[in-house]
Amino acid sequence: MLSVVTFLPLLVCAVLLLLPRTLPDRAYLWIWTGTAAADLALVVALWAGFDTGEGPRYEERVRWIPSAGVGYHVGVDGLSLPLVALTCLLFLAVAVFSLRERRRVRAYVCLFLFLQTVCVGLFVALDLILFFVYFDLSIVAMFFVIAGWGHGERARAAALKFFLYTFTGSLALLLGFIGLYLAADPHTFDIVDLTRANPLAGRGTYAGLVLLAIGVGLAVKTPTVPFHTWLPPAHTDAPATGSAILAGVLLKMGTYGFVRIAMPLLPGSWRHYALVIVVVGAVSVVYGALVALAQTDFKRMIAYTSVNHMGYVVLAVGAAGTLAGTDAQARSLAVTGAVTQMVSHGLITGALFLLTGVLYDRGRTYAMDAYSGLAAHTPRFAAVTAVAAFAALGIPGFSGFIAEFQILTGSLASQTIATAVALTGIVITAALFLTALRRVFLGTPRLPDTMPAGGVADLRGTEAWPTVILLAVALVIGVAPRWLLDVIEPAGRALTGLVAR
Repeated sequence: MLSVVTFLPLLVCAVLLLLPRTLPDRAYLWIWTGTAAADLALVVALWAGFDTGEGPRYEERVRWIPSAGVGYHVGVDGLSLPLVALTCLLFLAVAVFSLRERRRVRAYVCLFLFLQTVCVGLFVALDLILFFVYFDLSIVAMFFVIAGWGHGERARAAALKFFLYTFTGSLALLLGFIGLYLAADPHTFDIVDLTRANPLAGRGTYAGLVLLAIGVGLAVKTPTVPFHTWLPPAHTDAPATGSAILAGVLLKMGTYGFVRIAMPLLPGSWRHYALVIVVVGAVSVVYGALVALAQTDFKRMIAYTSVNHMGYVVLAVGAAGTLAGTDAQARSLAVTGAVTQMVSHGLITGALFLLTGVLYDRGRTYAMDAYSGLAAHTPRFAAVTAVAAFAALGIPGFSGFIAEFQILTGSLASQTIATAVALTGIVITAALFLTALRRVFLGTPRLPDTMPAGGVADLRGTEAWPTVILLAVALVIGVAPRWLLDVIEPAGRALTGLVAR
């Protein structure tokens, strides 16, 4: 079943490429939407039959390169299943939002179908080389999305910067994987076998260097300070759909790598260097919020909030590694909050980036100073954006509050100062979103000179439904989170048990 979920979009992509080019553009878009809906339905079926017991579920093992210890090994647990579901939901939302796309539609649809297979594949991979293959292919696919459908000449430069930064990070990641492989006896890249064997236990400097290589590779993708500089131009110049997938799914590959690979495979080194990870997370939280507050570009502002929100995840997983002064329950709560934050950020920031596409479509600019009183012309757009903004700043009732409350509560026991510093990020985030709403939607109505003739249209159906559904899921998690936490918590307890061994 997992292979069907993973490769269904790729199969449809191959069929579309083989069909004659006589199909109308709308047909490609609707086929993509139907495929994304079918993939999400399969994930819902997986979720309904999911057993929260120990170990991965729906496992599949196939010999691939046995001489090198590489196999096709996939499966899901409570850490990965929520991210697979998030991925399929976001791609469906992007497919519906893209029903208005008119530029090179065939290539656009096939590229996103390929990217969906790559993203799902990474979250179900239980082999380091399989993980790395999907990790690298996601970089290639997103490079073409930004360069091909971004905003003008700047998009190509932003795509190149994105590729060079993240590809360099992936090379560091591969170096760390090879270090794990060489330490294992027998040599293997299988994540489950490596977790069980703990081959770098007691290896001191060697284990620390392997963690450094893996940590840098994942930190670039996350991104954390100081590896974040590729993110703002990539988001600003990418199409709205590309930004939604980049923020909602691709950034999670970095944070997911910490909980799937770095923590369980290098538990001793993770404990030893946990304080460094905590500091990086806390700095990313505050720095991302402060720089976002200074932005005058709406989309660039949201891009910097991703540095802020991913900083909470890094803080939580770092705190889970600091054993002194805390207990198993606090560590488990921090990890559960980290995974919940990944899901929450994907839903809310995905919706916000789709809404930036609406803003650009109407005024051809993201500059907040070019707008004023837009709520008078587009009340539905203003209302949905306001809901998304309040959800992003973590008010009770939305998933962000659940995630941040767990992270801060779980981290406070061992990292009081870092947690207190990170708490200021919530206040700054509130200030920046309220300021943005005031600039763009309130005050005397004023529209930019770049506004097309014929007035400004409010949210259309294909723009409203994807964003409203994403925010509705965030609301459901915020009001009744038990269905999500029941899946994550057992895997979080198992992970913290591995780190404490």
